[in-house]
Amino acid sequence: MQQILQHISISAIVQVFILYLAIYAILRAAKGSRFGQALMGVGIITSALFAFTYVFHFDVLTILVRGLLFYLAISSVVIFQPEIRRILSQVGAFSVLEKQKVSPQGVPTSDFIAEVIVGLAARKMGALFAFERGISLRGYEDSGVILDAVFSAELLTAIFTPPLPLHDGGVIVRNGRLSAAHCVFPVSNNPELITSGMRHRAAVGISEETDALAIVVSEENGTVSIAHNGRLLKYTGPQTVQSISRWVAKAMPETRYRRSTILALSDRLIKSRLNGRKKS
Repeated sequence: MQQILQHISISAIVQVFILYLAIYAILRAAKGSRFGQALMGVGIITSALFAFTYVFHFDVLTILVRGLLFYLAISSVVIFQPEIRRILSQVGAFSVLEKQKVSPQGVPTSDFIAEVIVGLAARKMGALFAFERGISLRGYEDSGVILDAVFSAELLTAIFTPPLPLHDGGVIVRNGRLSAAHCVFPVSNNPELITSGMRHRAAVGISEETDALAIVVSEENGTVSIAHNGRLLKYTGPQTVQSISRWVAKAMPETRYRRSTILALSDRLIKSRLNGRKKS
């Protein structure tokens, strides 16, 4: 055993690890496709044949299996050409040079949401969003049209394009999905907003009534404003996407989960310390 370990170099370990990552990426991309099922079946049969020929020292059969694998690899490229092309495109989608639109949990990233909102602002398309956080917005959701749709620029453009029926009112975003559109939000009575439009006053109103994060796009000047805890913050310039992304990240499900987990752990720690002091 020690002699075997002495012959194993760091380079060999790195090569095995790279091979493992390559095989894992291919199998993950091929999962659920015809090529993936065929690849899994061929792998099982090949492994069984190699184990059988190795145990019983069938040298001729080993040579035949190796030759069969060569021709099988060539024929699989021809037969499963569409599936292989799709798998390669999926592998390319994981490039670090390309911004990911969706997280591994299937939730749109905050950067993608911010880019979509700023894209609406660039076209001066008035829009109003309310991102649900701790307090439920289902009461306001009932005043609109239920969607439960994927967050996409195309759908939002169709919603907020006047004079289409859903362009008035706000969109509720729950767990990264468009939950409802054409929703009626409470209007703030803050005297400082008397010169602001109805969308801005509704954004501040929903942030006063709940802990939701409201984002409003002005159709007059194309500015993006954030309403939170009754405050209205306007953003313009090249840093708008980064600023909106930071705000949206606070309303994403994984962020809320981490915060709730941290709060729960801190509460347990405080309770355990208090119990320890009482016992002492």
